[in-house]
Amino acid sequence: MQVSVEKTSELSRKMTVSVPEEVVKDKMESRFKSLAREVKLDGFRPGKVPQHVIKKMFKDRVREEIAGDLIQSTYFEALQEQNLRPAGYPQIQPIDESEGFQYTAEFEVYPEIPLQGIDGIEVVRKVASVEESDLDAMIEQIRNQNKTWAPVERPAQANDQVSISFSGVSEGENFTDGKVDDYPVEIGANKMIPGFEDNLIGLSAGDVKTFTVTFPEQYGNAKLAGKPAEFEVSVAKVEESVVPEIDAEFLKNYGVLDGDLTTFKNDVKANMERELKQALRNNLKTAVMDSLYANISVSLPKTLVDQEVEEIIKPYAENAKKQNRKLDESELPRDVFEEQARRRVALGLILSEVIQANNIKVDEAKVRSTIEDMAQSYERSEDVINWYYSDENRLNEIRQLVLEDQTVEWIVERAKVSDEKVSFDAIMGKK
Repeated sequence: MQVSVEKTSELSRKMTVSVPEEVVKDKMESRFKSLAREVKLDGFRPGKVPQHVIKKMFKDRVREEIAGDLIQSTYFEALQEQNLRPAGYPQIQPIDESEGFQYTAEFEVYPEIPLQGIDGIEVVRKVASVEESDLDAMIEQIRNQNKTWAPVERPAQANDQVSISFSGVSEGENFTDGKVDDYPVEIGANKMIPGFEDNLIGLSAGDVKTFTVTFPEQYGNAKLAGKPAEFEVSVAKVEESVVPEIDAEFLKNYGVLDGDLTTFKNDVKANMERELKQALRNNLKTAVMDSLYANISVSLPKTLVDQEVEEIIKPYAENAKKQNRKLDESELPRDVFEEQARRRVALGLILSEVIQANNIKVDEAKVRSTIEDMAQSYERSEDVINWYYSDENRLNEIRQLVLEDQTVEWIVERAKVSDEKVSFDAIMGKK
């Protein structure tokens, strides 16, 4: 076997593999002998078909089969011989030759990852703590999450809940499949399209109102996105919220059986601190990734970027399928997806190189503690832990996550880190 490699671009390679005619003939002869024992032809006893007849009938088929076998057996051997790491499937093209067998394989290779600039990269690390005011705000949020509704005999106002029946028409077509009945809308919750909830303010039970609002440009249904729609709404009832007091009954419902307010506050604060710890860790990881992407230049194989674009698009396609509609190309801004894909591929390659170059191994103790942390938010935490350890695939997902976290920690130890004090709400995305 002879192998030659041509560099057609920075990452593209064209590899030519040649196999001598003697090797091809030996393999063909062996295949002819096997066929002679298997082939049944009229006029010949089984296994007694002459070789010259077999060769005449099956020569082209056998040579084609041998060509496929040779590609399978020589491709990876040639890659190893030339120390090449393909970044995707090759495009293989046999070359017509009177003697021997020859083919070309065109593919992209993984890039060299320059890690010289990784030491001393600048990273801003956000720091935050749970203050008493944060705890008070969270308890108020818990009270609001447990609110009930009481009917009122007055016009609706902000934060009320209005039960309505409504229908919607856009460009002459009813898009609500007739009328939607007994639909509760909390004014100010922003669960309806912009402007809809505002039009309910001032309405009382029994009122009917027709109004026009415009769907957002990025609305999930492409047929309605950016278009005006006329709604006809009739009000069944108006209700105001009733927020519960933090009393013994409330605390018991929350799980504090002794009804002690201090125990309740301690539980809430512990949950907040656990969530804050995870949010700070995620924020630091994002900051490290941003710095890596900005400071380490990597040539990216188009094959890997295209594959990543398809992975990003997949959920959109699946969502459209669930809605029994065809995905519109206008919903898929490929240039935006491509930038996301390039970032993911680049960071994946950089982290992989850091792991390999520094022999970073996953810490099984950290895997265990990570799963235990995840399980704390469940009532039967031990069942959750066993669920992960009962399936190797699930466990490997956590191992990969931990290995990535360990790699980020390794980078942070060598980075120029500056701390920035922020509020609990800021890090939790509430401001």
